[in-house]
Parts: sequence; structure tokens; C-alpha cells
Amino acid sequence: MSVLLVEDDPEDAALTIRALKRHNLTNHVQHAADGAEALDILRDGPMPRVVLLDLKLPKIHGFDVLKRVRDDERLRLLPVVVLTSSREDPDISRAYALGANSYIVKPVDFDQFTKAIGDAGVYWMLLNQTPVQVAH
Repeated sequence: MSVLLVEDDPEDAALTIRALKRHNLTNHVQHAADGAEALDILRDGPMPRVVLLDLKLPKIHGFDVLKRVRDDERLRLLPVVVLTSSREDPDISRAYALGANSYIVKPVDFDQFTKAIGDAGVYWMLLNQTPVQVAH
């Protein structure tokens, strides 16, 4: 099982990876530090089980990454969870309009953040069933 984490902030990326590993939810976490790198990984690498996508990314914004994923026949059904600090209603609405499967606001508190990542990981990595077309 793998997760593609798309996060430009090194501290947030490290915390997310640590939280996923603490919950024993994944054997492999791929990390992309910007939207362009994320799209390269999705195009050329193995298909992750879920994408955790920040919105405010360098090179290609998270909304554009989400749109390109949904426009790509091979990636269209891939679960994408927006994991961001934005609580703004227009961002939430736009993410869902573009096809996000979930929208999680990053908690500021470390323990809350770890719990949120753990809860999301349990759902997306263990409970959620994906179509056969989405290879893992």
C-alpha cells in the first residue's frame, strides 16, 4: 500500500509521514514537494492507493493538480484527499467541485494532527474499497 503525499512544507511533510508510520498504515510513502513533481510521479510511477494533496503548492497549484488527475482517464478514479490549512469555504467548495474525495483541514496541535492523519489513513488505506481500475 502506498500514499502519495503532495506537500511543499518540509515540516508538515515530515509530521504527516511520521503520523502515517506511527499508525502502521503504509509500507511506502512517496513525497512530492510541488504540483509538477506530483503529476510526474502519477504519470510515471506506481499508482498510489490514495493521494494526500495540499492546495498551496509551488509550480502547479493543488487545484490544478486535482483537475489534471480527474481529467486523466487512468487517474480519474484515484482517491484524492485534500489536506490543507485553508478553512475557506470557496476552497472547500472548489475542491469538491473538482472531484476531491475528502477535504481535511490540518489541525495546528500535533496530537490532533496525528489523530486526524491516523483516522484518515485508517479510512482510506484499510476501509475504503477502490474500483479494480485503480491499480495499487
